[in-house]
Amino acid sequence: MMHALCFAASRVSTGRWLAMAVALAAANMSSHSHGAPAPVAAAADTMVQMAHISVQVVGQGSSVILIPGLSSPRATWDGVVPALAKNHRVYLVQVNGFGGDDPRGNLQPGILDGIVDDLHTLITGAKLGAVPLVGHSMGGLVSLMLARAHPEDVQKALIVDALPFIGAIFAPAATAEMLKPQAEMMRNQMASLYGKPFPDAVGQMIAQQNALKPASRATLAGWSAKADMRVSGQALYEDMTTDLRPELAKIAAPITVLVPWTDARGGEASVLGMYRAQYAGAPKVTIQGVGDSGHFIMLDQPEIFARRLAEFLG
Repeated sequence: MMHALCFAASRVSTGRWLAMAVALAAANMSSHSHGAPAPVAAAADTMVQMAHISVQVVGQGSSVILIPGLSSPRATWDGVVPALAKNHRVYLVQVNGFGGDDPRGNLQPGILDGIVDDLHTLITGAKLGAVPLVGHSMGGLVSLMLARAHPEDVQKALIVDALPFIGAIFAPAATAEMLKPQAEMMRNQMASLYGKPFPDAVGQMIAQQNALKPASRATLAGWSAKADMRVSGQALYEDMTTDLRPELAKIAAPITVLVPWTDARGGEASVLGMYRAQYAGAPKVTIQGVGDSGHFIMLDQPEIFARRLAEFLG
């Protein structure tokens, strides 16, 4: 297990997103929590529990759905929810098994498809029509999947540091089939951590790969301790073996992708160039860089993220 983590972390320069995804997931059994995340600073109007997700609903106005990433709770969006809730009906998704929640239907294969189905049921059941989606990391992949499967549900999508196929960071010729053995190994290693303590030193190293600022890292360490490793492992496996690049041309909704970059991790031109290449098949896509930020842009650069989100929502 340690070898797999070290391998992932060593690929930061060429495969930063995968390192972050694997690292965050694997860190969740850290034996030292750094405190629970602050509650959303807006009273919940309702809580919807479904097989694969739960959804907290706050605010009034036009609807927007926020989907966090691998092993992450809905608290990912705490920094923007209070302002959003003044003019929007905000649907805050949390994957069952993350944030300390009961895994429910997520102890079986088909987690990502199940999330997409639950979101479609939520949107149609509440008669929301086409809504803006905001998805971080794995939540970004889910947003693309929903836009492809149910185009009538998605007005536009803001993708926060996610690729349509994670294998692209290994090699341009990588395929989902090629990644299956490694994905299976990671899934099994992560699932084996369930119910066991995780070395704090490794947890701290992993937090450093996901965020740049000390406060951001402390927040992530607090979040990561609560995820169910069985769910994280299966979700990562499905993420690694999903390739949406051939389907991008069929996504009619406009896509905006926020990409963090630093000079130490390749520089803006190199990082954004890779993302542009991977999203080249999308008919309506805009790639925007956010400098001096790790994977969790909303934590490392909260003011810039809030501004980009406001611009996206118009």
